Amino acid sequence: MDKRLLEILACPVTKGPLVHDKAANELISIAARLAYPIRDGIPVMLPEEARKLDEAEAEQLRAQHPAAGHLPVSSPAGNAARSIVVPDDDVAT
Repeated sequence: MDKRLLEILACPVTKGPLVHDKAANELISIAARLAYPIRDGIPVMLPEEARKLDEAEAEQLRAQHPAAGHLPVSSPAGNAARSIVVPDDDVAT
């Protein structure tokens, strides 16, 4: 995988960075917990074609690549994640 290409590619779901897994021939979005296949040298950046990462695999990758596991501030997914409000159980409705 060309490093310049990897620098400009982003996860189509989170718009965040990708990690190249040479052994599995995948580009991984840790934030989205998706692994996009690379077929014949071409990344297939379709969420419906991506393999879902289980929690253990995602945690291991976050530990190895801490900067790649966060949603970018300017992404719609990142903005949505920061605007989620969890209701307080003590508040009467």
